[in-house]
Amino acid sequence: MTHPDVSVPTGTARNAPDPRDGLVYVMSDEIGLAVRVAEATGRPLLLRGEPGSGKSSLAAFIARQRRWRYYEHVVTSRTQARDLLWTFDSVRRLADAEALKDGAALNDYDYVEPGALWWAFARGSAQRRGAPDGAPLARSAVEPTARINEGRSAEHAVVLIDEIDKADPDMPNGLLVPLGSNEFTVTETGTKIRPVRHSRRIVVITTNEERALPQAFLRRCVVLWLQLPEDTEAATAWLVRIARAHHPGTFPAANEALARAIAGELIALRADAARQALRAPSTAEFLDAVRACGTLEISVGSADWARLRDLLLIKPQQPG
Repeated sequence: MTHPDVSVPTGTARNAPDPRDGLVYVMSDEIGLAVRVAEATGRPLLLRGEPGSGKSSLAAFIARQRRWRYYEHVVTSRTQARDLLWTFDSVRRLADAEALKDGAALNDYDYVEPGALWWAFARGSAQRRGAPDGAPLARSAVEPTARINEGRSAEHAVVLIDEIDKADPDMPNGLLVPLGSNEFTVTETGTKIRPVRHSRRIVVITTNEERALPQAFLRRCVVLWLQLPEDTEAATAWLVRIARAHHPGTFPAANEALARAIAGELIALRADAARQALRAPSTAEFLDAVRACGTLEISVGSADWARLRDLLLIKPQQPG
């Protein structure tokens, strides 16, 4: 991993430990190529790797750099493929139907809620819930990331499907057709959704490898593993670059030396964890340690460092 493309905002460091604003990301040549390949082929970019390796931050960064719209869906064990396309509030519709006394007809479009992929495919159609132009609607759909997307491209979008390994194994296969054909049909209204002409989109999918993904799904993705370089010096340099990027403005030599020392500790702990079949400390935990040591004026090797290392990097755990 060399020659990172780093977005470094000006001002003071942000307070949120896990911001999803796309302001900061260290983009390696390898990651940059994977993004371009995914865009060129129209295939999703599947990011594999340990938790805390920066997988979930890439999509927002790409969207911010390109001024493209951004949408995300965090997957849970209950997520179905259709949830990323649309949901239909049948319970509310039934309640409304029972409340009607005059035999008035309900408008099925009013009960359709567009999902992240629909917003990315066709924002205008999503706002109308798929209803034809001019058709009556009780209310338009609210874009979930309207504030983030203000001033961004109306045609192009980036979608994050986060932690897909949390879902049932059938869920990824349920996305094969809409992601491969770039179209789907809303069952309850019969509306066919297709991307706006000349639009482009990048779909980023992440997995923490908690559950194996179907081979049919993997074959249809551009797959990239995010991991530290095997060479110790290269890994140290990479971690220091990440620390520098997350501390906007000046990054004095003392902070760089601190980050380098903590990086060395992290790499040693990762090697120990591998030998003992334990979870290895992540890049995110490295950043926590740099932030804590800098704020609390704790130096590597001090008594407080030993305690902080247990709190942030070792985190006593059971063998894997």
